[in-house]
Amino acid sequence: MAALGWLTPRRRSATARSVLAGEASAEAARKSTQELVGTTEEPQFPVHGDDRAAAFFDLDNTVMQGAAIFHFGRGLYKRKFFETRDLAKFAWQQAWFRLAGVEDPEHMQEARDSALSIVQGHRVAELQSIGEEIYDEYMAERIWPGTRALAQAHLDAGQKVWLVTAAPVEIATVIARRLGLTGALGTVAESVDGVYTGKLVGEPLHGPAKAEAVRALAAAEGLDLGRCAAYSDSHNDIPMLSLVGHPYAINPDSKLRKHARRLDWRLRDYRTGRKAAKVGIPAAAGVGAVAGGTAAAIALHRRRR
Repeated sequence: MAALGWLTPRRRSATARSVLAGEASAEAARKSTQELVGTTEEPQFPVHGDDRAAAFFDLDNTVMQGAAIFHFGRGLYKRKFFETRDLAKFAWQQAWFRLAGVEDPEHMQEARDSALSIVQGHRVAELQSIGEEIYDEYMAERIWPGTRALAQAHLDAGQKVWLVTAAPVEIATVIARRLGLTGALGTVAESVDGVYTGKLVGEPLHGPAKAEAVRALAAAEGLDLGRCAAYSDSHNDIPMLSLVGHPYAINPDSKLRKHARRLDWRLRDYRTGRKAAKVGIPAAAGVGAVAGGTAAAIALHRRRR
């Protein structure tokens, strides 16, 4: 075996010059890689202590699975605010929303009209109190953990975080408070002497109206929109997303996904259903949720017959 000793590398202690040579080589390799593919580390975001930055989050299917107005409708039905036939409509709309993953203007308008007629004559304070209960019953378990973590990152950086939604502002405010967010921008239902009239103030906070609300709030708060972030699932919110320097497409519909990719916006997908299967996310949980919502709608339809 001694004859094979020349095949075995001899251990030599590294000299100062060899250490320097090794470190220089590693640094040169790292720099050349960065020149080819860009920096390997993204800048810290959100920026800690930047009080001129804030974050704006859409609610339905961005922060919460499904639509807040539909969950609210279920809670009102449980409290006998309306009949079974109305619940069937709510259940079907919710099942469709969860399956399609996008907002249908006609469905959303029907839901808003139904909700306005249901709350007409009731006191604002009563609905606010009921909203707290409904959040615990139907909404808390539907918050997307991934989006919640994004919002928390902004809060931890010392920034304000707002919900921006077409849902009634009373519901949105409850959700924002429960999540520890700064506040909420939502659709305002008209009230006189603390009683709902069944009408809206202006129009639903949807599409371009969201962008205008964010712009107005930023001006009032002294925010620099170029340093702010916005998050949404819907192409309807492109006006709001386009306002800020850091737009995020969260659980995006097909139109928003294409738009985001074209403009190199960041994308996050936390869904577990048929739509999310295209991006490699397990589908079982989402399929079960859709089946459950559809079954509920069918059962209610049969009961009516």
